Amino acid sequence: MDAEPSAQNPPAKIALPQLWGGVECTVNRVGDCFHDQIERSGHRARLDDLDRFADLGITALRYPILWEKHDGAQCDWSWTDACMERLQKLRIEPLIGLVHHGSGPPHTSLLDPDFSEGLAAHAHRVAQRYPWTRYYNPVNEPLTTARFSCLYGHWYPHRTEVHSFARAVINQCAAVKAAMSAIRSVNPNAQLVQTEDVGKTYSTRELEYQAAFENERRWFSFDLLSGRFAPGHALWDYIVGCGIDEKELQEFRVQPCRPDIFGINYYVVGERFLDQRLERYPQRTHGGNGRHTYADLAAVRVSEAGISGARGILAEAWERYRAPLAITEAHLACTREEQMRWLMDIWHAGRSLRADGADVRAITLWALLGAYDWHCLLTRREDHYEPGAFDLRAPCPRRTGIAATAQSLVRDGDCSHPVLDGQGWWRRPIRFSHPVAQVSGQREIERAAAASFSRPRRGRPRPLLITGATGTLGQAFRRLCDLRGLAYRLVSRAEMDIADGASVRRMLHAVRPWAVVNTAGYVRVDQAELEPQTCFRENTHAAGVLAAACRERDLPLLTYSSDLVFDGSKAQAIETDPVHPLGVYGMSKAQAERLVLQELARSLIVRSCCFFGPWDEYNIVTTTLQKIRAGETVPAICDAALSPTYLPDLVNASLDLLIDGECGMWHLANSGETTWAAFLRRSAEMGGADPDLIVPMPLESFGFRAQRPRASVLASGRGQLLPHWEAALGRYFEDRATHERQQQRALPKGRRAEPATPRVRRASGC
Repeated sequence: MDAEPSAQNPPAKIALPQLWGGVECTVNRVGDCFHDQIERSGHRARLDDLDRFADLGITALRYPILWEKHDGAQCDWSWTDACMERLQKLRIEPLIGLVHHGSGPPHTSLLDPDFSEGLAAHAHRVAQRYPWTRYYNPVNEPLTTARFSCLYGHWYPHRTEVHSFARAVINQCAAVKAAMSAIRSVNPNAQLVQTEDVGKTYSTRELEYQAAFENERRWFSFDLLSGRFAPGHALWDYIVGCGIDEKELQEFRVQPCRPDIFGINYYVVGERFLDQRLERYPQRTHGGNGRHTYADLAAVRVSEAGISGARGILAEAWERYRAPLAITEAHLACTREEQMRWLMDIWHAGRSLRADGADVRAITLWALLGAYDWHCLLTRREDHYEPGAFDLRAPCPRRTGIAATAQSLVRDGDCSHPVLDGQGWWRRPIRFSHPVAQVSGQREIERAAAASFSRPRRGRPRPLLITGATGTLGQAFRRLCDLRGLAYRLVSRAEMDIADGASVRRMLHAVRPWAVVNTAGYVRVDQAELEPQTCFRENTHAAGVLAAACRERDLPLLTYSSDLVFDGSKAQAIETDPVHPLGVYGMSKAQAERLVLQELARSLIVRSCCFFGPWDEYNIVTTTLQKIRAGETVPAICDAALSPTYLPDLVNASLDLLIDGECGMWHLANSGETTWAAFLRRSAEMGGADPDLIVPMPLESFGFRAQRPRASVLASGRGQLLPHWEAALGRYFEDRATHERQQQRALPKGRRAEPATPRVRRASGC
């Protein structure tokens, strides 16, 4: 009998899962256009990306040697050769992908009878060239790719029939078998890591039959390759009814190609909810199966019980196959702290299931370089970028907070960044965007969710200390910290005088923040010419006091400066350009920058310009539209360039940089330049008002006391993080309408009125 654990004989320590990495490498086809994520990321020009990945501590890397990119006798293998050689030197094991949401080179497709033969030939070439490689993923997510290409028609060959869907799955799985056979003829020890998104479906009671069908269908590719698909299987009659020959199906049973590792790609929207009550949901969610029409929604947005989570899905896979598992993709398109929280929830799900006896080999940090245009399922090119462990919107890939989280997981098995004290949006009430629904099997989901999201919780969340409670910027931080689940303490001057060192130290001792954000200051540009002492006290001296107090406590500081530190002699100013302010306000900000950087090396200073937002009743867009609708003309400067900055973009990017641990000077303004006259005319056009009531006038005609530069355009040499101002203006109208609806709901019923903001006419490209 085994001895009981004791101090002298402690229980064996459970080894942690490995941390793998992956680059988003999809080459999908829409019509005759191929969308190539590797080309768009610029990775093919940066061999040193692999060194960046190695610094994270990953042990394996999902890496593409895609058929589409290596077809034909004249194919150039030099880049791939260099990468594989570098991975060997870095001691990172490659997990080779051969088709990633693609349909092969132009001469073939998922419905081509010769698809498997062609992929096998490519696989054989790869194995011969790199015989030392062990892990292969010949086809990524065959079931998901078949749904998107041959059931929903999003990708080539753009079919929408069930028989095309079934044929596409069969062809891809046959290609996996043929590819592994070809690879193993060179390397008998090669292992199949088969990936699939096996998200779960829930429903109302009326649609339980459809949910049951989809919950069987999600395992189809795994079951087929494993030799589990035979007469009596829940999907047998359905697949045969799609026109698939039973003999073809039996070949998988007789000669299976069981995965050595089952790779689960898990996303927060992978769990779905079906509801026949169409009136509850927008038209874009409506669909059907020929028997019922219903809305198909992300379960996390409606399910009162929550979702099963990664642990629940992994546990189902373990019970079904009793084989090694890995999370082979774990990515979230969201703000930085939510990305980190998602990774930590996935990590703890795999870790806890491993501790319970399941063979969970690894968690994969997916989209190391981020991803493009997945918001529209790669059906269009809109240049919508989501950062990953590295942000590509910089001269060279910039490490984000996800990279630091990964290093902590490898080093310590956990991460203690303060933003992880909060819960992800998928666990907060903010997740509900539709009426809350009771889900069939609610108790089962609640149990799975409780187990999945069981990462250790610390005590009270550590807050940000934010100054400037009465200002527009401070109030924007309040709103967005609430939205992002970031603990904070927003203080006014009465609570803490930031120009008084004793007052600052008392507040820091009481709040014990993990960082300080300074949004306070003197903002009256023309009045500053008459009150220079007050302006310098609030903008310069106060910033230095805050920086010194943060240095004493080793706290990061985020503070704000202005485009008015420049004289406008350059058409666009970047962070390293010399400052030359024209007025007292600009001088106070320029001196504050120098003082803060002298006092605290880890301070983050953000210069911005001309911001506008959806919540402030006195911002220039809102007030201008009010005047125009009242029939008033509005004079606007027509001969001075500027870069408008959308307040939510500014605050979100600032918080991301703070969480990433960035320091020094950053310019944050929406890209593109305009004039006030052109900007307000476009605002009127998009807001359904008369743009001709905007009257262009020269700068001199306004009689400002403080001199203004002719160019206030902030560019960046460190990374353009904010989108174009016109796209931001489109979002202003959407956010403004939401804000007005919220205000109306907060009023007593008798005082409610129709919102003033009309429906937006969207800017082109938005």
